[in-house]
Amino acid sequence: MTEPAFIDLRFDRSLYAGPAIDEAVKVFAAHGEFHMSEETDTWVVKLRALRPGPARTRRLAHELANYALGLTVQRGGA
Repeated sequence: MTEPAFIDLRFDRSLYAGPAIDEAVKVFAAHGEFHMSEETDTWVVKLRALRPGPARTRRLAHELANYALGLTVQRGGA
């Protein structure tokens, strides 16, 4: 049996606060496997849900991105 695929989320530094992404990953840590990295103009989060299934991984990605955006807005932007 193959491992479920990872999804790469790319967060533009001009739109997202880095600490908000870090906090979002911590909040969802119990639900997925996460690998974080940085590029010049983006933060990258590679993730997959702990429970198998591409639909679960997609939902986790959407929830994480939405949560990070909400935290960024609460912090006053990037």
